Order: sequence, then C-alpha cells, then structure tokens
Amino acid sequence: MLSYQPEPLLSTMPKRVNNFQGQSFHKLRRACMRRGALFKDSLFPATAQSLFYKRKPPPGLTWKRPGEICKDPRLFVDGISTRDLHQGSLGNCWMVAAISCLASEPSLWKKVIPDHLNQEWNPKHPNLYAGIFHFRFWRLGRWMDVVVDDRLPVNKDGVLLFCRSATPQEFWSALLEKAYAKLNGCYEALEGGNTTEALIDFTGGVSEPLSLDRGSLSQHSDQRRAFFQTLAHAHEVKALITCSIRPAEGETVESVLDCGLVQGHAYGITAVRKVRLGEKRPKTGWMSRLLMVRMRNPWGTTDWTGAWSQGSQQWQQMSRAEREKMGLIVRDIGEFWMDFEDFCHYFTDVVVCWLVERAPLWPSSYWREVQCYGEWTLAPTSPGTPPSTVLNCSHALSLGKNSAKPEGTKQQGNQKEARLGESQQKEGKGGRCERDKTVKKETKEDDSVEVGGWEVQMDKRSRCGGCINHRDTFLYNPQFMFEVRGKEEEVLICLQQEDRRAQRKDGGGENLPIGFEVLKVEVNRCSRVQCVVEQAASSVYMDSRSVTLRGTLTLGRYVVLPTTFLPGATGRFLLRLFSHSHIQLRELREDYPSPCVFQCFLPQPTVVTTVYLHRASGLSLPKQTAPDVYAIVRCENNIIRTQVFKVEGNPEFNLRAIFYRRYPSTHISIELWSRGWLWDSILGGARLQTAECEKTQSHVIDLRGGHYRSGYRGCVYVETSSSVCLTDL
Repeated sequence: MLSYQPEPLLSTMPKRVNNFQGQSFHKLRRACMRRGALFKDSLFPATAQSLFYKRKPPPGLTWKRPGEICKDPRLFVDGISTRDLHQGSLGNCWMVAAISCLASEPSLWKKVIPDHLNQEWNPKHPNLYAGIFHFRFWRLGRWMDVVVDDRLPVNKDGVLLFCRSATPQEFWSALLEKAYAKLNGCYEALEGGNTTEALIDFTGGVSEPLSLDRGSLSQHSDQRRAFFQTLAHAHEVKALITCSIRPAEGETVESVLDCGLVQGHAYGITAVRKVRLGEKRPKTGWMSRLLMVRMRNPWGTTDWTGAWSQGSQQWQQMSRAEREKMGLIVRDIGEFWMDFEDFCHYFTDVVVCWLVERAPLWPSSYWREVQCYGEWTLAPTSPGTPPSTVLNCSHALSLGKNSAKPEGTKQQGNQKEARLGESQQKEGKGGRCERDKTVKKETKEDDSVEVGGWEVQMDKRSRCGGCINHRDTFLYNPQFMFEVRGKEEEVLICLQQEDRRAQRKDGGGENLPIGFEVLKVEVNRCSRVQCVVEQAASSVYMDSRSVTLRGTLTLGRYVVLPTTFLPGATGRFLLRLFSHSHIQLRELREDYPSPCVFQCFLPQPTVVTTVYLHRASGLSLPKQTAPDVYAIVRCENNIIRTQVFKVEGNPEFNLRAIFYRRYPSTHISIELWSRGWLWDSILGGARLQTAECEKTQSHVIDLRGGHYRSGYRGCVYVETSSSVCLTDL
C-alpha cells in the first residue's frame, strides 16, 4: 500500500509554445481584421471530414457561428465552472471529465485558454471580432497553440451537436472541444479514451496510477487510512485525481450499478475530508471519525444512492451550519459525498495527475524534472536490402514457445503492433473512458523470433528491440543514463509515447504497448549496455499514452531502456525523470567510449574487463575499533573510488566497474584505505591479473602492505570477467 508523501513537481525545462500546423493566431487575426472578414479555417473546414471518418453526419446538420445561434454571445458568462459542460452526442466523457477538473482551477484553464480577456466578444467594439480563437494543449513536452474559427456544428433544431454550456450564450467549452478535435484529427477521433490522457494534454502533468486493492482495503482499516492519507496529500498539493469502476469480464461499459454509480465512467475527486461526528465520550474523550471524499460526475448528475447521498438520512441528522463547519459542502452540480469505505468497495482504479510547477528557488521538498526525447527506429537499409524487422511482414507471426503475449490479444497477419485496447469504442453518449490494458511479462527461455517459418535477425543498429522477454534484441532499444549520488533517492520516471489518435482516420490510431526497464550498471559506464547484469526496477507494459513508475534507488549509476512490448514497432517518445536532487539524464549512443584528443596517439582498447568488488573482511585488528574504510580500484589511468564505510571491519562494497584496456598484460590493483582526521592511511592492497578472454571468475585475495606487514591480513572478494570483443559484454 502506498504511504509516501506527495510533493509538487518542478520543471527545469523552459516553457515552449509551438504553432500547430504552422498557424499563428495573431497573424491570422490581424489579416482578417485588415480584410474586414471573419476567419475561415482551411485546415479544419466546416465540412463532414472535420466531423466523422466512419459515421455519417445526422440529417439537417449545419455549421453556424455563435452570433447566428444566439444574441449577444460570450466566451464566458459569470466566469468558468463545471456546470458549463454538457457532453452532447459525442462519446468523449473522458475529455469532458478532464475539462471539468480544469474548470475548477483558474491557474490551469488560463494556460489552456490564453489571453481569455482579449478573446472575449466586445459588444462596444464589434469591429475587433474576427471569428478566430486559440487554445493550448501539451503534447510530448511542448505546448501546442491550436487555432480554430468559430463555426460550430448544430443539429436541425439549431442546438449545438456536441459539448455545450447550460447557458446558451456561453461558448468556451464548445470552442475548446473544437480545438481539441482539430488537434486529434476530427470530432469522431475523440470517441473513447482515458481521462488521464486529456489531463496530461491540458496540464503537462505526470499521471500516476495508484494501487487500489479493494479486497485488502475493505478488510484492513490501517491500509485504508494510509491510502486515504495518500489521496489527502495529493489533493493538498492540487494534484488532479480521477477514478473509475472497471467493468468485469462480460459486463457492459456504462452499465449502472444498484448504487447508482456507472461502470467504465470517469469521476473526479474534488475534496478529501476527515471529519469528527458526535460528542466527546466522557471516558476516552474520543469522537467518531469519518473519512469522506467528494466526487464529481462530469455529466452533471448525482448518481450515488448510498450513505451520504443526496437526501439520505445521514444528511438529515446534520444541520446546514454543521455541514459548512466540517467542510462537507457541495459546490457544483454533479458533486456528491461518499464514505471512504464505500469508495474503496466500489471503485477499482485511481489515477493522480501531478502538476509540474516552476519556481525561481528549488526547495528540497520539491521534485525537479529532466527529460529526453527518443525514438524507436529500424536500422537504415541500403537499396535492395530488405528491412530487418520482425513485425512488418505479411506472414503469420509466431514467437518462441515460452514468450509472453499481451493479455487478450489475438496475433494475426499484417499486425504491426500488439493492439491491446478495444478495436472500436462504444458509440453514443459517454464512450469508454478508462480503456488501458496491462501486458504481462514472463521470463523467456526460447528467444527465437520467426516470421512465416523463417528466423529473422534484427540489425544491431535498430533501436526497437522489444521488451526484456526478447533477450536477443532487448538491448537494441534506446538507452538513457543517470546517476544517484546520495545514499538513496526517490525518483518518478514517466515514459510518454507520441499521440496516435489523429491516425484513426487512416485506420490506425492505437497506442503502442510500452514500458521500461531500469538497469543498475557499472559506476563508470559511459557507453551502451551490452548485457543485463542487475535489474533495479521495471514498469508495467500498457497500451497507454504514458507509463509511470515511482521508486527508491540506492547510490550508483542507472540506465533506463524505454521499450515497446514487441520488437519492430516504431514511434517517438518522451522520457521524463523527477527527483529531489539534481540528476542529469543523457542518451547513450555509442557501443564503447570515444577516445579523447589526448588518447588519439595511444593504442586502441583491445580488452574490456568488468571488476565486481563484493566485500572485504578482517580489516579491524584484534581488540581495536574498526576504521572508516573505502576502496580504490586502479586500472591503467582509470581510478574508481567507493564511498566511505563508517567503523566497518567487514565492509560490503558491492562496486561494479568497467575498464576498456589498452594494455591487457598490466595488472588491476585494489587498495583499501582508512579515513583519518588529517590524512588517510592505506590498510593494504591486492593485485588482479586477468586473462584476455575469460568468463566470470571469483577471487579471494589477501591484502598485503599497509597495516598488514605485521603478519595479520585481511582479504577482499572480487569477481572479474573479460572479453576481447568490445560489444560482447
């Protein structure tokens, strides 16, 4: 059960705004005002192609500007609120739920609707109106400025076909939806999705699924309180929280439970409260405590019929003044309160969207962000050479007999990726909100990849090797290195793939199943990893736009490998890493280190040796206090030093280092030192002589020199391995 203390996320990346499809709002607006004409968007025209790619437009549909729909139109009427959102006939409740979260926080919607005062209609100066608006959405690390005209689809009765406000004169929600539809290709492309995706697009935040084990939470009150505290802290730092009820196998999406809640529908958590009820007890002094959460249905209806629902007996026993004193108030239409125990009984999925903030100072309690762009690509091919891919083939695909497969995925010919999501989303109001599925990973014994009965070898220059199940190609994936310099560090790693929703019009649009592995590598590694030695962390694999992992890592150097589930799938991605200290993230591109200018005249490395210094023993003399100890490993001109182990006669170093050697016949030395007040003294040393090519060898070596000249000797435990091929490690 999660028990961490959430903290605000900070970004070191500058805010970048790109004009979507090269359209500049201010240039287009000025051009329209010079001509005295209202803007018509040629890139998102008022035609059927902007509406649907499968369905036919309803009879009587027309496009009208707000001034043709009502008198005295406005962008906002009495500000912005969640009651301005009515979904309409499009199955995009996932987007509407995200917008309702947006509407509750001015600092958020003002980023999405920039210059909102200047975009408002001005009845005193109608000549300033040009029929053009712009909105901003966050996509793969950049804010995209999307321009639209004000022509909106209406039905034969003159009512807006899709999202609209309860106030007929208000149009911000309809125009925002149109801009989001343009970004995604058309209106129909918005049917079916995940609220988390929209929250990331609207905020640039980081989504993190929280584990919600209904059985365990129902039985153990301590776990329930810990989970409640997690949500309370998330709400305190203004994170956006959404939840849903996952339909069981065979159940219908958007079916209504006996309690009134809707399965597969996105709800928002708008408040988390711990309240005390009743009078103090005379003996214990305790009052009964109640854990409460306030929910919001983006449809604007209060579905819940259980305890603390609207008109229930629990509210009747409490006066309005008591409710306000306890903070148990309802702000908007569609909000309702639930006992947290009931919440844990019904809801299956909770996702927190952490907001990335920027500040001139960097408090230690805040997270810092670094990010890198990457791409899963196939190796370049010369003319006449077939591409080295295992998936782009018209023959049937078969993997090794023990290979893992995506759950519920039937593999067929012409399949370029494992498509785990629903192939078609339910049409009509709502659509499927929460649709990501998880991919299972298993240990593979047979790593052969066959296409149409012929084994295919992927070119080592490819950067799309699939998940760790595919051990022959896994390390071909992009690799990104970072280092933890303190004793331990909590990190939040988020992998986001490019959005493919706009490809739905062409028969694509499904997310790739993605995930990542975190490997712990040698402390001095600066080139690509060639073998898996130690797995430090592993994410789930999902057909989601983003996959997130939170964990604590110890001192050392790490490499993250973002991957698709199957080899051969291509696409772009963004890797984001959050930590409390300053951490650098960079991609490893070379298979071995490039020589510096001063090494150009030296021989090229011919042997690669890995040294794993496990531990030492017997470093404290009889009846004496153990010293503060550290070790130094020397190989040619390279020196690696461990951390200091306080008062330790048998230190566990667990140090792994890699050396690219020009002179294989020279020895590798290991020295153990005692840390002193004025100067350090050597406790003893050992020498290693390795063969040019050897598999892993274990060594127990007595220390010599230093304090051990008196006859008492300690020893070190070391493993080494060497290879004459630089890429065989």
